Amino acid sequence: MTSPDPDSFSAPPRSADLSASEVIAHLLARMDKPSFSVRELMAMMGDKGLLMLCALMTLPFLFPVSIPGVSTVFGCAILLIALSISLGRLPWLPGFIADRQLDAAKLKPVLLRGIQFLRRLDRFLRPQRLRALTGGVMNRLNGLAIMASAVLLMLPLGLVPFSNTLPGVAILLLAMGISQRDGLLVLGGYLMMLLTVVYFAFLAWSAWAAGTHFFG
Repeated sequence: MTSPDPDSFSAPPRSADLSASEVIAHLLARMDKPSFSVRELMAMMGDKGLLMLCALMTLPFLFPVSIPGVSTVFGCAILLIALSISLGRLPWLPGFIADRQLDAAKLKPVLLRGIQFLRRLDRFLRPQRLRALTGGVMNRLNGLAIMASAVLLMLPLGLVPFSNTLPGVAILLLAMGISQRDGLLVLGGYLMMLLTVVYFAFLAWSAWAAGTHFFG
């Protein structure tokens, strides 16, 4: 599969001024087909496409609306997009991710709930706050942090409470913080990533302790 056409990332007028919730609202208004591929969603997101697409793909893990089989696909897509952000280039997505069809009837309720959540989050956004965390070399590190969170999201722990939610929130905060240049939000993303690692370490220790108790 070839890399996406750079022209597909061109922004509509003044899209750089849109908040995250407004970007999602514009996306919803353009969803006029029964299904959409990840490639199509990326092209529809405008100049904030990469980071907003990362944020978009975390929404199914924040709300109890099921879109079967998205954890691995979305996690892998977020990882590759974050890699492209760290390298400063357009992303390459394998066909099974870029061409994965998502049912619009299942995606729209997630986006509607996501808009409500993001509108509340928009109130706390302050562009240029702690700007050292959102520019230059730091953004390459931020991309690596999103990659690490995506790996945690992809772990086969879907039945474990909060195993998808915690890394999903970390990715959402990091992506929103970078796109809106709010370093405090980025810092919150790092804290959520740390909390996720601690939680997963606790799960691993609990599994080891249980195994030792029953089989030791």
